[in-house]
Amino acid sequence: MIRSVLPCSKLLSRSRVLPRASTSIISKTTPLLSQVRSYYHEPYPTPKHDLKSVPSKGDHAESRITPHRRGKVWVDAKTAIQDIKSGSTVLSAGFGLCGTAETIITAITERKDLQDLMVVSNNAGNAGTAGLSPLVTSGQIQRMILSYLGTNKGLMAAYIGGRISLELSPQGTIAERLRAAGAGMPGIYTRSGVGTFIETGGIPRRFSAPDADGKQTVVESGATKETKEIDGKKYIFEPAIHGDVAILRAWKVDRAGNCVFRYTTRAFGPLVAKAAKLTIVEAENIVEIGEINPMNIDLPGIYVDRIVPATVDKQIEIKTTREQSENVSPSSGDEGHRSESPKHDTAKESRERIAKRASKELYDGAYVNLGVGIPVLAANYLPEGQKVWIQSENGILGMGPYPLEDEVDADIINAGKETVTLVPGASVFDSSESFSMIRGGHVDVSILGAMEVSASGDLANYMIPGKLIKGMGGAMDLVSSPEDTKIVVVTTHVDKHGKPKVLEQCSLPLTGVSVVSRIITDLAVFDVDRTNQNGGGLTLIELAEGMTVEEVKEKTGASFKVASELGRF
Repeated sequence: MIRSVLPCSKLLSRSRVLPRASTSIISKTTPLLSQVRSYYHEPYPTPKHDLKSVPSKGDHAESRITPHRRGKVWVDAKTAIQDIKSGSTVLSAGFGLCGTAETIITAITERKDLQDLMVVSNNAGNAGTAGLSPLVTSGQIQRMILSYLGTNKGLMAAYIGGRISLELSPQGTIAERLRAAGAGMPGIYTRSGVGTFIETGGIPRRFSAPDADGKQTVVESGATKETKEIDGKKYIFEPAIHGDVAILRAWKVDRAGNCVFRYTTRAFGPLVAKAAKLTIVEAENIVEIGEINPMNIDLPGIYVDRIVPATVDKQIEIKTTREQSENVSPSSGDEGHRSESPKHDTAKESRERIAKRASKELYDGAYVNLGVGIPVLAANYLPEGQKVWIQSENGILGMGPYPLEDEVDADIINAGKETVTLVPGASVFDSSESFSMIRGGHVDVSILGAMEVSASGDLANYMIPGKLIKGMGGAMDLVSSPEDTKIVVVTTHVDKHGKPKVLEQCSLPLTGVSVVSRIITDLAVFDVDRTNQNGGGLTLIELAEGMTVEEVKEKTGASFKVASELGRF
């Protein structure tokens, strides 16, 4: 049997050496010879697990490390990050807790001398001890670019309290800014965020700490974006995001650095790897060169500099199963806790009524994106035999129902960070591919929730300044092509204080301008003349059973026309 092994001289000539410009961040420290083993040493046992891909519990011996000029496998994460400097820009892969480099993050957390980090990621983990949360808690992160704070109340409090700087950016925009950096491009023009605070710089990046009277000032304002009109449409310019270090996790990696990702773990993995000067990947399985079929490689080894064994178990942020799904509403924001109060029953009834009506916006064979919360419930009420292809922006086309208990897989989650399944014919891909489908208008219908929606089709659904800052996630991208994708908003007609959510004009920061075509609430359905073709405004087309036009008028903060023939739902 012939083994394809390159001569040592070839290995040296082909090894990736960091440019001199990067030495301020990455030093030239070389491991001790006692820690080194030749690149072409005899094969060693490597962890090979079932598709659940739980990290090996075995002993990762020092013999695994090879010098960075002759090979890529390092003994552990602690050794591989030893020359990262304070002030580095770190690009962190993962979506929620899926695909995050937990082993490398743990090693960074243990290096208390490593401070003042700038971290770019879709989100910052949950409020617990997983994802980037430990680095937020320890104060090692001083600045972040991200799209979603989500359930990380600690990060939200740190931002509002002036202890950390945040640049909120749409999820798809972050993906494309990373892709642009990796491709040697200065940035991108996009419609995501046009007409919003993303364009005008209206979201402060940092506040001062509260003074004795609790007052704060803006220390760093958001950046006003360059705009350009192309083919009659307005675009904003978003600069590429370059990193000093990228950290990611892969299911299988060979000694040349070729990576295979499982399912939704690939979301930002390939993108951060290509955009950084130094890329470190933690591998659940390390295999020899040639063991991965070339057709199965998701990330070529040219983008990977260091490989370490994954030794920290992955976590599931929101484990949801089919047995639980009747009692757990993804829209509640309090997953896993059931209330038997009459108030809960009323809210559940309202959500179900909205979801049932929203399901009628879907048609057989349609490609649809169903947002987190009430929107995703619409799929539960499709007529027998009707099939739609559900796209989830974290990298699924063909999302299925919640799994049974024995089907739960940490590597298959939806945009709400819940465990899900895939239907036959499904495909998985990274975030750049996902948002190409979305921004390119390839999705037929997108259903989203709302905090407020206006009579002209404006949508606000991601923040209440000074109180609640969840971030826009992928919402700005999802509404960026309303000419090609029908945008449907589903929401309760009034908020918990009884105030209307359907308004003449939104008072909260906008997610999109003149993008919504239809509004479905628990009381009524409105068509929106967002392009002003028929004079603009709302037209009431359906009433919920038991409701009257007058009752709807009393609870609506905008004037509206009434269709000649009113439907019921």
